[in-house]
Amino acid sequence: MTKLERIRNFAIIAHIDHGKSTLADRLLEQTATISKRDLQEQVLDNMDLERERGITIKSHPVRMDYTAADGQYYQLNLIDTPGHVDFTYEVSRALSACEGALLIIDATQGVQAQTVANVALAFRQNLTIIPIINKIDLPASNPEMCYEQMEEALMIPREDAILVSAKEGIGIAELLEAIVKRVPPPALKEYKEPSCLIFDSNYDAYRGVVTYVRVFSGEFRRGLKARIFSNGIESEIKEVGIFKPGMIACDVLRAGEVGYMIPNLKSPADTKMGDTITDSKNPCKEALPGFREVNPMVFSGIYPIDSADYEQLKLSMSKLQLNDAAFKYQTETSAALGFGFRCGFLGLLHMEIIQERLRREYNMDIIATYPSVIYHVYLHDGNMLHVDNPVHMPDPTLVDRIEEPLIKARIMVPTSYIGDVMALVMSKRGLCTSTEAVDGAHVIIEAELPMHEILIDFHDKLKSITRGYGSFDYELSGYQAGKLVKLDILVNGEPVDAFSSIVHIDHAHFRGNNLCSRLKDLIPPQMFQIAIQGAVGGKIVSRETIRQLRKNVIAKCYGGDITRKRKLLDKQKEGKKRMKEIGRVYIPQEAFVEVLKATDNK
Repeated sequence: MTKLERIRNFAIIAHIDHGKSTLADRLLEQTATISKRDLQEQVLDNMDLERERGITIKSHPVRMDYTAADGQYYQLNLIDTPGHVDFTYEVSRALSACEGALLIIDATQGVQAQTVANVALAFRQNLTIIPIINKIDLPASNPEMCYEQMEEALMIPREDAILVSAKEGIGIAELLEAIVKRVPPPALKEYKEPSCLIFDSNYDAYRGVVTYVRVFSGEFRRGLKARIFSNGIESEIKEVGIFKPGMIACDVLRAGEVGYMIPNLKSPADTKMGDTITDSKNPCKEALPGFREVNPMVFSGIYPIDSADYEQLKLSMSKLQLNDAAFKYQTETSAALGFGFRCGFLGLLHMEIIQERLRREYNMDIIATYPSVIYHVYLHDGNMLHVDNPVHMPDPTLVDRIEEPLIKARIMVPTSYIGDVMALVMSKRGLCTSTEAVDGAHVIIEAELPMHEILIDFHDKLKSITRGYGSFDYELSGYQAGKLVKLDILVNGEPVDAFSSIVHIDHAHFRGNNLCSRLKDLIPPQMFQIAIQGAVGGKIVSRETIRQLRKNVIAKCYGGDITRKRKLLDKQKEGKKRMKEIGRVYIPQEAFVEVLKATDNK
């Protein structure tokens, strides 16, 4: 049994790709938590996708045993957190389980937008922050720039920083000593009733729901009847244990410790991240602070390319949701694509990850529709609708106004790119509200933009304009009325729902032209002329025409009067006209795939 004053709980926070997982590897190696034989890069990132992209998608806890320079034994509980803005809630829950945070700053890039956001989260939780300047072994490293940015942007004194190279193992011993000395031990809560925070959960096909917990008071052991605070569900605890880094069962989890708990629950919907677990016989009076429901912000339709795979896709999605509670889906039908699902995601990266996991882990061939956000549509009769799918947009004559979600973006760029970035923000219907100098070479631009405008190519364009040095972070900041319209794509006068989208009226012509020109190249010619049109309500805003396949009906007319040829041509024209009225245009599946996977659309 480890005394409370010998326990240290801390998380690793940083901007994406600043070396969190590599530092975690070195800490595991230095404390002999994992043998050199079993060590591999990004050992806590257990998804292939995490390793390939070099990003952390899920929080990963691990317990390390450490004997400090003073000869005392310490229990170090580390939680490795995701770095991307889509997973901010997951980071905040992980920080709620800790007393300290290791803040990593890349010595070659300095403070980035997500670094500032994560520090704000840590300060809000009153955590002790240990700043780490990583990658000092690289020729391009500039610790002096990092010191200056820390003091200016983060208000952290330079003396607190530790110089480290996670790749080469430089400074790891000093870091472990700093953790022991600076991070405070867990404080006991005033109340005696058992309580623990769920900061993550997973699903095991054989054992059901596995909750990752931090115990704040009391103790939890196998056989205890536990209660989930938010919904009152009670179940017996089948197993408790710790991560080293694999799951190892133990007798009891005590106050201050981090581990896992397996209640007798079969549905992941029964547990929510940020919820509180307590003893059913001696329940706590109030929940641990910070719990809130995670709501999706970006929506997209996902359909199987082969309609016979629908049931398999449904099963795959249900399995995926068991491991990712933030992913929501419901069935929907498209006249063009058949049966599929309307899916909700935390952000664009989350959407990419889900689609990639469906393709890789479940071998599904899928097609995704144009991403959308939740619009508030106010009708003339006073009702308000939440619309996340353009197909459900009511008739324009019934609509009073449409409000779209706004985001508050924090963009960090080198000073020389301010003009280009401001131009990018304005081209996306945004407004730059303030600029703040971080040091002599960098500036933070705060801007308000419609969320829909950053869904497709904003991040790519920002990186391109700033030659890779720009970074941005955002949070939802409310709704604002805008001149928004539903853009339909008509093929031979018939709307194709898969290509419908909600756009700003100023962008309708550009987006319509873009889609029509792509479809013109992808739809094969028919025996009659096909018009591809972009329409807003009853108004046509763009058009392309696919030429008809022509048969030379006058080939047999050799000689004779011209009226014979005209008669045959008029007869052909009548036939084409009748064919156009009753004919149906076949749009091949490849056309949907090519158009919908294109990411250069407005």
